[in-house]
Amino acid sequence: MKRRLLATLLSLCVFQAGAASITPAPARAEGEGPYAQLILRGVNVISGTGAPAFGPADVVIEGNRIKDVVIVGVPGSPVPASARPALKAGGREIDLSGYTVMPGIVDVHGHIGGEEQGTPAEYVYKLWLGHGITTVRDPGCGNGIAFCASESKRSAANAITAPRIYPYVFFGMGRKEPFTQPEQAREWVRAMKAQGAVGIKCFGYRPEILSAALDEVKKQGMRSACHHAQLDVVNVNVLTTARWGLSSMEHWYGLPEALFDGQTVQQYPADYNYQNEADRFGQAGRLWKQAALPGTPKWNAVRDELIKLDFTIDPTFTIYLAGRDLMRARRADWHEAYTLPSLWRFFEPNRNNHGSFFYDWGTEDEVAWRENYKLWMAFVNDYKNHGGRVTVGSDSGYIYQTYGFGTIQELELLREAGFHPLEVVRSATLNGAQLLGAEADIGTLQPGKLADLLVTKENPLANFKVLYGTGHIRMGADGKPHRVGGVDYTIKDGIIYDAAKLRADVRKIVAAEKARAGITVLPQPGE
Repeated sequence: MKRRLLATLLSLCVFQAGAASITPAPARAEGEGPYAQLILRGVNVISGTGAPAFGPADVVIEGNRIKDVVIVGVPGSPVPASARPALKAGGREIDLSGYTVMPGIVDVHGHIGGEEQGTPAEYVYKLWLGHGITTVRDPGCGNGIAFCASESKRSAANAITAPRIYPYVFFGMGRKEPFTQPEQAREWVRAMKAQGAVGIKCFGYRPEILSAALDEVKKQGMRSACHHAQLDVVNVNVLTTARWGLSSMEHWYGLPEALFDGQTVQQYPADYNYQNEADRFGQAGRLWKQAALPGTPKWNAVRDELIKLDFTIDPTFTIYLAGRDLMRARRADWHEAYTLPSLWRFFEPNRNNHGSFFYDWGTEDEVAWRENYKLWMAFVNDYKNHGGRVTVGSDSGYIYQTYGFGTIQELELLREAGFHPLEVVRSATLNGAQLLGAEADIGTLQPGKLADLLVTKENPLANFKVLYGTGHIRMGADGKPHRVGGVDYTIKDGIIYDAAKLRADVRKIVAAEKARAGITVLPQPGE
């Protein structure tokens, strides 16, 4: 089905079950290990808990788990050999003195792509791992639950080069008719679990049916996410679904509506049509100004109730960036080398592609979105400050956002929202693990956890730009600009991946498609 029509079909809850229309990842040909013992020597450690960095330390990994984290000295002084954990026979050690090691990033809103974007799974996975992303929640499994569940199992077995994948299916996927009775929704949830889903993603629905589905999700030990689409938000906003046990809200739809104070519906223009995405996204950028203001009783009441319900906000700030500065998003450093021509064509203005709504995007739209971001970020930061959980999600593959790069951009945007860099890292690691119910295994760099790690020569707490695959421009001692940064190694399940090589593989994939298309540069819209 066309992605452009997805929102309507989701609202009607009519789906056709079908084979995945995306190339699965090939058998794994990358990575070294896991080892009986692996020691990362002399690193600076960011634990992911929110605690400050420390080092030098030796991180000891046995098999696929962290065995110990040993502080071996102080910065600037030689490390005595006696302070270091011993290397066992047959073990491997890597001198990473001065490098930073942190938990692998958990992206809780990562679509694998599909036929319309022309993105094979290998391309997506290598961009994710190449940016230190070791776990991804696919909220919807748009390529089908069979594909998503299969790739999840293959990744768990390390049969493919890919992050861990948590499959969440679209509400109603596989049905030919809409839900009309609550028990139908319950039966569907049980069927999806049997097929390998660990969660569901909804867009809203009739209250008695959606509430039954979310109740069944909890009974089955699954989790849930919701993009509260405009066609159903009058029936169920984030307060409604959070009270029913929803795990997380995606983006921000449904939150301003819960904050309405003096109105009950969004102030749509008379000629608004949801199926015209210029209308949809244009008015979306004018919604937060209609909500209660920061610090008002309504604002505080909604914030406090959501926190009490242990509700998670996954803002995905990055996916809307083009709304506030289209040219910057379209001209990002990474597009030429890392964005497939097929994905680029999907991004350009097109009434039939979801998120390609820049038919006549002008100053007034961008100004509205900048103002929208200020209020949106204010709520998310306030939510975090009062104890609410905020995670990192990218939703890349739409609106000029390229996989991997969009996730790092989300870190920068949380920083813009007011998060301390350590709070940003916690959102990107521990908080994501908690949302998935996986904090016993991933999310922090601590003994007993799985060895899912990001290794970089730079200090991301000083500048998140050093995590981009294109690196960061810095003036050298020679007076010339140099590219520095990029993730050096991604360790997943104790297997060491050369992140730079993974990114090089992606550049080859892109270059090959450009050659087939007979182009050397990506054409800008209108050229």
